[in-house]
Amino acid sequence: MTTTEKGQIVTANRLRDGIAVFLTRSGEWSEAIDDAVLALEPEAANALEQRARLAEKACLVTGSYLVDAERRAGQVRAAHIRERMRALGPTVRPDLGKQAEGKANSFAAPEGV
Repeated sequence: MTTTEKGQIVTANRLRDGIAVFLTRSGEWSEAIDDAVLALEPEAANALEQRARLAEKACLVTGSYLVDAERRAGQVRAAHIRERMRALGPTVRPDLGKQAEGKANSFAAPEGV
């Protein structure tokens, strides 16, 4: 049976291009939600928030915030639809973004659109 871990991740927008990014264990920012570090305890979530604030001060990202999420079988899934959509990229054009590239996490890329 696959174990599900529930916690929080940090997301923001990269200042260079506005793309939604996720804070990783190494303190870098990744476009892939599966790379996000999952804070399982409130203290860990606070530490992630502090890292994100430092990245904002360094003008790497803007608008960082914590998101409820879960990790199952190595894949991270945001609890709320807003963040799931951010992880996919543009939704008005399925021929663009991560879903068109087949990099849509556990969400299948649309076929025949």
